[in-house]
Amino acid sequence: MPAGKMYETRIDIPKTTRGKLIDLVNQQLADSLDLYTQTKQAHWNVKGSDFIQLHELFDELAGHLLESVDTIAERATALGGTALGTARMAVGASTLPEFPEDAVDGMDVVGALADRFGAYAASTRRAMDKSDKLGDMDTNDMFIEISRQVDKDLWFLDAHLQHSPRARRR
Repeated sequence: MPAGKMYETRIDIPKTTRGKLIDLVNQQLADSLDLYTQTKQAHWNVKGSDFIQLHELFDELAGHLLESVDTIAERATALGGTALGTARMAVGASTLPEFPEDAVDGMDVVGALADRFGAYAASTRRAMDKSDKLGDMDTNDMFIEISRQVDKDLWFLDAHLQHSPRARRR
């Protein structure tokens, strides 16, 4: 059964399946919130000759994540669950590595974010597979939509790192 209280709903998914879906959705909510805050950390602290373009890019990526956060949280509640979306809840549940505090140089920040976006893309695909196996095409479709955006955002980050001698993996 999922963490938090479950509420009755007229959605025609069995309660035990909804419980598994709520857990899955809340896991992605934690990762999404964590990645959002890490992206804002990058946005606020990036330095170097590419500052303005990276500052603006990171803000745009954070905006995409914030849209996903809201969609994911609302799916948890639509399924009859409780969205576990405080910063403390996310910290406790996130599967993503912590953003390196010393990453401030433009390409170091891009590399750190690319690693985390890559991990998030992979966890989103796992969530797609699990929601498909649980037979919830609506949740699956939500994860597919998020996956498309994350892959595009990851492409934007990776493009900065291609042919960059300063790019490091963190």
